[in-house]
Amino acid sequence: MKKIFLLLTLVLINTSVFAQSVWKADLNHSKLNFSTVHLGISEVEGLFKKFDVTIEANNDNFSDGVFTLTVDMTSVDTEIEMRDNHLRSADFFDTENYPVMTFKSNSIRETEKNRYVLNGDLTIRGITKPVTMELWYRGTIVNDKDKSQTSGFQLTGSINRSDFNIGTKFPDAMISETVMIKADGEFKKQ
Repeated sequence: MKKIFLLLTLVLINTSVFAQSVWKADLNHSKLNFSTVHLGISEVEGLFKKFDVTIEANNDNFSDGVFTLTVDMTSVDTEIEMRDNHLRSADFFDTENYPVMTFKSNSIRETEKNRYVLNGDLTIRGITKPVTMELWYRGTIVNDKDKSQTSGFQLTGSINRSDFNIGTKFPDAMISETVMIKADGEFKKQ
């Protein structure tokens, strides 16, 4: 009886290990944007050009997905070189000392079909804080071009920049404390 139980346990463990799939962001069809309000009257937008995202999941609807993000902070782009250089400086991202931002999810909860609340730890400037984001799973298709399984997601939410010591010299009236995040991505099954 013990042998049968042990055998069944091993089969279940191996099945769950092999069932897990890994998805990588297709960077040609993915974007990581941010925006904030300047002087209380206009929105300033930017993006990061270099990043990597991986999803590991067992379920086809990603309801158990673990999302891992790494961002090259030097790749910040707001279409104004002077502002980008200032964002890289110690006043903001301090990319010389903290060139990478990371996020790793630690829980996901479905709120309605294909819509989730994604919780995780975000690290910027060496400071790690819990954050909550909204995640929309837009579906999975077989890509005609290369026959790969491709899934689409949109992530939205906000962070407080002062939680990460970003722009502490600049009051909320000048640059909003709230930074909006929007990411859209296509992910290919590996």
